[in-house]
Amino acid sequence: MSEFKVRDNWMAFCLPDISEAEIESVSAAVRSGWWAKGPRTIEFEKQFAEYVGAKYCIGLNSCTAALHLALAAKGIGPGDEVITTPLTFAASANTILHVGATPVFADIDMETGLIDPVEIEKKITKKTKAIVPVHYSGLAADLGKISELCDAHNLFLSEDAAHAVETRYNGELIGHHPRGAVSYSFYATKNLACGEGGALITDDEELAKKARVLSCHGMSAGAWNRYGKEGSWRYDIEEPGYKYNMFDIQASLAQVQLARMDDMQRRRFECVKVYEDAFKDVPQLILQKTPEYCFHSRHLYILRLDTKRLTISRDQFIEELKARNVGVSVHFIALHTMSAYTSRFGYKPEDFPNAYNYSESEISLPLYSTLGVDNAKYVADAVLDIVRKYRR
Repeated sequence: MSEFKVRDNWMAFCLPDISEAEIESVSAAVRSGWWAKGPRTIEFEKQFAEYVGAKYCIGLNSCTAALHLALAAKGIGPGDEVITTPLTFAASANTILHVGATPVFADIDMETGLIDPVEIEKKITKKTKAIVPVHYSGLAADLGKISELCDAHNLFLSEDAAHAVETRYNGELIGHHPRGAVSYSFYATKNLACGEGGALITDDEELAKKARVLSCHGMSAGAWNRYGKEGSWRYDIEEPGYKYNMFDIQASLAQVQLARMDDMQRRRFECVKVYEDAFKDVPQLILQKTPEYCFHSRHLYILRLDTKRLTISRDQFIEELKARNVGVSVHFIALHTMSAYTSRFGYKPEDFPNAYNYSESEISLPLYSTLGVDNAKYVADAVLDIVRKYRR
């Protein structure tokens, strides 16, 4: 008989970390009267570039915008191929389609969930123009090997760092002197959150200039300030651009979150330790491996199930967790199984077996800075209770 006691209230999969500092910062931004892109956005761009160690930062309304602009500013388009992973959110591949190029999937490493450089190399053709590796869950992709492929084949490297604020490759933050471009997300669930938001990081001056212009309707540089005393009503439309810019209310949140990063990360890692200690010797549970070159930012806590050692499926396991009032998610449903991609390219699940099998066995447990050790212990106990009940 299990001694596990189900809690009365629902535990959310993720919640933002909101302190009085964020509330005060937003209030100040609202009271300033400058709600659109303005001085706070410009200041955050400087702060974030300095934080990661890059020359240029363009504040945007999403990581999707950043991924799109990176390719568009580089001139990638129809007839070109761009390699990425099928184990990712749709934006990584959708934005390749948005510029008119063709997304080409390369399978993953089963121990990490990261795109496999060996598989990338197999997919390179004369049409290949870029690689979009995803720093999945907070792990860094193998940038050394991927950069070697880019150098050997003259390819643009556009890193998807939606999960990778605080991730480090060989001791340096993702985005530190990037080879090409790096795209970040500040969505509500991220380690640094401002509701909606993102940033494009680069050391390439020309790329930064073009992306900045494209991010705001293609308007000439400085046009954001056309209503200010020091601004000018005159501007040019240099390109038929997009409406992608960050604005000051977003930036007011992002600035505070960046300043609080160390404390928020510390509390995340306290919860991770609870999970790791609880699951490390349980054969039905497969923990994500962290490569030696990587410092894991722990955006997500990834757990895979060895369903051969259980009498229930992954989906049933999720329902059991929900019955115990634990919110849970899956990262991700393999992209090559989605109808937008099966209808265009005729993909089958077995075309990328590692990504498919990983997707079918993975669950993501609650992990956020306000979760707390006691709640993490409850989640761990709930997982272990299900394992005990359904193990073979």
